[in-house]
Amino acid sequence: MMEFIERSGPVIYAMALCSLGSTAVTIERFVALRRSRVLPRQIIDIVEAVQPGKDLSLAVEVCKKNPGVFSEVVLAGLQNADQRWEVMRDAVVDAGRSETPALERNLFWLQTSPLLGLLGTVFGMINMFASISLSGLGDPQILSHGLAEAMLATAEGLCIGIPTLVIYNFLSSRAERYIAEIESHANRMVSKLRPAQHESAQ
Repeated sequence: MMEFIERSGPVIYAMALCSLGSTAVTIERFVALRRSRVLPRQIIDIVEAVQPGKDLSLAVEVCKKNPGVFSEVVLAGLQNADQRWEVMRDAVVDAGRSETPALERNLFWLQTSPLLGLLGTVFGMINMFASISLSGLGDPQILSHGLAEAMLATAEGLCIGIPTLVIYNFLSSRAERYIAEIESHANRMVSKLRPAQHESAQ
């Protein structure tokens, strides 16, 4: 194993560090993107139960006691329910723009792992050409050593990068699905509260 690591060149340490980081991000994102955490049942019930012209203080209190992306978006609508419809809609949209990116936080780190294989290849080729420039092409071992280092680093980078990229696509898709659901719930809440404003304006 040590011989294998030594032949891979110094980039193996960067890949090992990146692998640990990717694992930490993966665990953190799987915990953060649980459905019960992103779309708590209590907040969905509020959206379903809210009625035009009714007292919204209890709904506001529940949202404040259950902080989160979805709660903040719903809360923005509830706190502006007595304003003009356009103001309430814009408040919900602004809250969505500021809160929903949190669902994709740290995922960009999972995109960097596949690049380490390319980095290892480049380092291997640099070492090979540096050795050739010093001793010429007379020793085939120099050429084979450089190529072996480049290929090993590429293989190791792919072994880390491919699973990480699959996890990134899975988590990114889950986050986008949750964002779409949050938008759907928020739009339904705003539509339900709009009639009360028409009635109060008459």
